[in-house]
Amino acid sequence: MRRSITPRSPGGHPLSMPLSSILAVVGMRSEAALLPPEMPVIVSGGDPVRLRALLLQAPGGLTGVLSFGIAGGLDPSLICGDLVVATRVRGPGGAYAADLGWSAALARRCGARLGMVAGAPGVVGEPARKRALRAATGALVVDLETEAAAHFAAARQLPFAALRAVADTAEEVLPRSAAIGLTPDGRPAAGRVALALLRQPRELGALLTVAKRSRVALQALGGTRDALRQACAA
Repeated sequence: MRRSITPRSPGGHPLSMPLSSILAVVGMRSEAALLPPEMPVIVSGGDPVRLRALLLQAPGGLTGVLSFGIAGGLDPSLICGDLVVATRVRGPGGAYAADLGWSAALARRCGARLGMVAGAPGVVGEPARKRALRAATGALVVDLETEAAAHFAAARQLPFAALRAVADTAEEVLPRSAAIGLTPDGRPAAGRVALALLRQPRELGALLTVAKRSRVALQALGGTRDALRQACAA
């Protein structure tokens, strides 16, 4: 597909990016359902390795890449449902800059906080690990998709942005059963979670808390659909 030449803003992002040409990268189907329906979406199922393979099959003709979904809080001042827009992304594979113009427009429209987002190869569930990751990266939040999405955008020389909502906070524990809670296509894996709870029944209370906080974070993301449209047309 031939890529058109689009005028760019002083911040770097195109003055008008059709949502139909912005690739959204999410971990779960429930996150994908909150996006404008015309946006193409890749769902990782919470697996960064699988996500990188899926991104290799991404179509041409894209004008931008958006990482979208819930995240774990690293900054103790963030509460469940707070929104964060990345200025930079840092993970085991390297560091990447977000498009400043697009990110500023997103943050302004969504009422989100701007800052570093950390990428991780697996769930960061213990408060001590969260504190260590924040000390090492200065990141506000961590998730499993943003680093791969940023790497893909850099390789394609595409504008990149990340919009994430805090689910678990910096001092909350994610139970081990939550880490296996998704199927490869991003749907709840109820059978695997039930089996994990049979082995560790004491995790039930923490898992119910995770589910409740995830709903709050998803609700916050659901309120950003109009802001996404406006930021991409800014």
